[in-house]
Order: sequence, then structure tokens, then C-alpha cells
Amino acid sequence: MHIALHPAVFTTPEGPAGIGPVLARAVTRAEEAGVHSIWPMDHFFQIPVHGPSEDPMLEGYAAIAWAAALTTRIELGTLVTGVHYRHPGVLLKTLTTVDVLSGGRSWLGVGAGWNEEESRGLGVPFPPMKERFERLEETLRIAHRMFDGDETPYHGAHYDLERPMNHPAPVRRPPVMVGGGGERKTLRYVAEYGDACNLFEFMPQAELRRKLDVLRGHCADLDRPYDEIVRTTTGQIRDLDVARAVDRFGRLSELGVDIAMLDLPDPSDEKVFDFLADVIRQVAPLGRPLPERVRPVATPSP
Repeated sequence: MHIALHPAVFTTPEGPAGIGPVLARAVTRAEEAGVHSIWPMDHFFQIPVHGPSEDPMLEGYAAIAWAAALTTRIELGTLVTGVHYRHPGVLLKTLTTVDVLSGGRSWLGVGAGWNEEESRGLGVPFPPMKERFERLEETLRIAHRMFDGDETPYHGAHYDLERPMNHPAPVRRPPVMVGGGGERKTLRYVAEYGDACNLFEFMPQAELRRKLDVLRGHCADLDRPYDEIVRTTTGQIRDLDVARAVDRFGRLSELGVDIAMLDLPDPSDEKVFDFLADVIRQVAPLGRPLPERVRPVATPSP
């Protein structure tokens, strides 16, 4: 089983000038600890669960590109990009650039989006939910074309790409993670287009098991092997008790979870990374190897 981090709070005593040094230390310490991946949120305002909207928030793709330059192994994605505020052609070109420059370490994290406040605040159109889901499905279809080098025109209800060219191609075809637990659409999109799902860990385990069973059912309907899907959850670092954490992630692994993503509420807290290193050593043997499709690729040495 793997542990990933979700940096969510960027307030420092030094103000904006302190964010870079603190986060740089956190990213490098996370890699040293054996963290699988880093997933900053793709928001423009802070979200209510972590603080007032006026709190600092970093732009997601600049953040993962910057993190890529500081690291050599840790994988990189956003949790997750709201489909309505990034045109798919530009989004996929941006992510592919991160993939190329990082040596094949990027993931596409995408969802239907929800934060109307930041969209209205920055003048970004915020369509109704039905349309956002239509745009999500079209973006997933376009992602398959652009990652696979298919330059034939795409004409959908919301997007028209006359030549979805994507050169240079990704080093590794970026795995696609669809965030959300909607049973009728979101989990079907995972089964049809995705490589990974992302569910909230804080739901009762019986409910989490049921969501995964729904995903399994969608896979069966589409004749797709369920085990091709990487199952991920998002939770919190509640305390730094290693034994309790190992038990917690062991129970998640028994449910079939492959990657447990954890909020990083204070990236300046050095104790967190020693704690994570201890936990990762103990939970690494649990569960199954990740599907070959999402494993790192060997890249030439500079």
C-alpha cells in the first residue's frame, strides 16, 4: 500500500515569502520518507474545510511543475482539476509538459468541479452541474486522444478541437484519476475512461466498500477488469501515533484501497515526515502491487 500527500494549507508566519522555502522542505522530506505522490488541490481560493477563502492558495499546475524540479521520484497530480475552468486542450498540453520535464511522473486528476465562489470571484463561467458532467466526459475522451497521439478532429457538444496535437508526447501516458463518488456518472466515468478513483476516507467503511462495489459493477458492465483501477482515498493526519495509523491503513488495504492520500495541514511540521517514514515502512507490504499501467518508467540519465 502507498501513502500520498495532499498539501492544503499554505499559511506561514513569514507570509508569502515563507511559502516556497517551507513547501520545498516538505516536498523533499516527503520524497525521502517514501511518499508515493504529491497532490495539491487545483483551487484558486482556499476552501472552507481548511480555512477562509482569503487564506493563501497556490495555483495547482505551477505548484506541481515547481515540485517536479525539486524531486526525482515522487509522482505529481492535482486533487482535482475542476473541468469547467481549464480548457481540455490547454490542460492536457500543460500536464504533458509536466510529465516530460519530470521524466514521466504526472497524473491527470480531474472532476466535475464545485466551487462556485472562486469561479464567480475570478470571472470563470460556472455552468450547471449537468453541463459540468458533460464537459468532464468530453475532457476524458479528449485526454485519451491527446495522450495516445490521435490528432483527428474532435467535435463535441462543448469542445471543438480541429487538431489535438500533443508534441512532445508524454514520457509515460499519464494515469487518469477521476475524483468523486457519484454512483451513476462519476464512478462510471472511472470505469470507462479512468485509471484511478478517489473517494473520501471519512465515510463509514461499509459505505466505502459499497462505493467500490458500485465501481466494480460499472467495470463488469463495460467488460473492464476491476483490478485495472487504482483505488485511492483522501483523509487526514489525525495524530502521529504510528500503531494507530498502521491499523487504519491496514483496514483500508483490506477494502482494496491502493493509495491513501492524506491532508498535510502544516507543511512546516518536521515531525510529520518522520512519522510518515515509519508508517510507510510498515504498510508498504500490504495490499497488491499497483497495476503496471501506472508504475514509473525508466528514463535516461542526464
